[in-house]
Amino acid sequence: MASTTLSPAVARAHARRRTLRENINWLFVIPALIFFIGYSLYPIIQVFAISFTDYKYLNVTDPTHFIGLQNYIDALQDVKFQQGIWRAVYFTILFLPGVIFIPLFVAILVDRVKNRRLATIYRVILLIPAVIPGPMIFILWRWMYDYEIGPINVILVDTLHLFTFRNAPQWVGDSPLSIPAIAMMEWWWGLGYHTMFFLAGLASIPHEMTEAARVDGANEWNLFWKVTLPRLRPIMLILVVLRFGTAMAVIEEFIIMGGLNSAMPTYTWTVYMWHTAFSLGSWPQGYAAAMGWLGALSMLAVVAFLFWVFRDQDSK
Repeated sequence: MASTTLSPAVARAHARRRTLRENINWLFVIPALIFFIGYSLYPIIQVFAISFTDYKYLNVTDPTHFIGLQNYIDALQDVKFQQGIWRAVYFTILFLPGVIFIPLFVAILVDRVKNRRLATIYRVILLIPAVIPGPMIFILWRWMYDYEIGPINVILVDTLHLFTFRNAPQWVGDSPLSIPAIAMMEWWWGLGYHTMFFLAGLASIPHEMTEAARVDGANEWNLFWKVTLPRLRPIMLILVVLRFGTAMAVIEEFIIMGGLNSAMPTYTWTVYMWHTAFSLGSWPQGYAAAMGWLGALSMLAVVAFLFWVFRDQDSK
């Protein structure tokens, strides 16, 4: 049998080619790295820097001064910022269960469809809201929630006769229903996208496992709790972590549905931050940056805690 040992010269040549390939691979990363540094990292560093100053965008006469942690101290004592944080927490508490359990239920129903063509049609229908631009979604639901001509109130008043024109629900604006109404809109908007996560998880469950459970006498309810749900748990955890951050940082929906009135239930900390940075006074963006960092650090702390909890459970 011939020896496969390479001579030192051949080995060095192979090593040089391998090093060249590795260096060439790094060249493909450079465009993405430049984009990340210029579009994400640099603005983050800039916002962090101005959060320690009294920088005001429209005040071009007075120089900017370094004021240390004063912006952070003021933000923590700001009643509007505190109320905005709690409003965002309230929205997140309403939003997260609907993001998990409604798509899970729909995914199980779609997965039970045996006709492939019909199942594909259902998947396409579910994904339609996910491809509609955000402004169109907001305008559509703003019209649906309209007090007088919105189809929701028209059905409740004229068709079901559950309310009269005088006591019909006011879904948006200065109403306690504003946050739940926006949460329902978000559930509908992301239903298809989130359902696809669970459909992918259901597809990864071996059919032999479910058939064996049925042979052992498991009904559909036992099958869900003992076989399906444990194997969908990683997907549920991913959605919880991802959607927690997006729920706490929602801003466009709140501005469109409730405006920039601080008395509105939709005036969360993100709306207050935007209002401060681009509308109030001389645009005190140093103070707005401090609010943004406080909110971001709070969310990162919760996300880190969630990862720790999930990792601890997985290790058991």
